[in-house]
Amino acid sequence: MMYQVTVQRTIPKNRMPSTKDLKHWAKTTLKYLKKNAELNIRIVDTQEITALNSEYRHKNKPTNVLSFPFDMPDEIEDELVFLGDIIICAEVVNSEALAQAKSLEAHWAHMVVHGTLHLLGYDHETEEDVEQMEPKEIAILEILGFPNPYKEK
Repeated sequence: MMYQVTVQRTIPKNRMPSTKDLKHWAKTTLKYLKKNAELNIRIVDTQEITALNSEYRHKNKPTNVLSFPFDMPDEIEDELVFLGDIIICAEVVNSEALAQAKSLEAHWAHMVVHGTLHLLGYDHETEEDVEQMEPKEIAILEILGFPNPYKEK
């Protein structure tokens, strides 16, 4: 099995996990569901995530994580393993962790797992989608040593 995770940071590294942790969380998610894969994680500010959220989701506000799956042409699907990009807004994730009384590390891990699952085709648009995605998130986070992010404290 081969996993390639690239981390790009457009903002200073304060109050965010190490590159090693970000890669570990993504690779653990990939191991659970895919043999070979490559993806990018990009850490951005509120301005960049707002612009992306506005352009691609028509919501003119910041969000915690966006996933952009790579639309693989059928003829090369078996050759390439690039899944796409996960864009995480540090400021939003850190604010949410504080507001939800979660550790920064646990909330960041959840965002990476959540974004990676989106790249693997999981979604939460319908109740049926949620029933497919959330148990996988919870199971992967448990493997990583983090609590269920959907459980009320």
